[in-house]
Amino acid sequence: MVKEIERFGIPIIHMSTITTISQAVGANRIVPTIAIPYPVGNPSIAGPGEEALRRELVVRAVKALGTSVEDITIFE
Repeated sequence: MVKEIERFGIPIIHMSTITTISQAVGANRIVPTIAIPYPVGNPSIAGPGEEALRRELVVRAVKALGTSVEDITIFE
């Protein structure tokens, strides 16, 4: 489905803990996340630390949206 959406010119970000799954489904822009139960957060980090972590992941994803890619790219 990712390839079909991108074929229409809409960039897709696949945020996933297991990047091999993202690669298997054909995602071109992959942002690795934290853990399976909490992909974009870490409840063991208190307050501002977790907010900063979440913000960093979202900023990375937004930057990946604006990056032209030809093949599978993992945005670390």
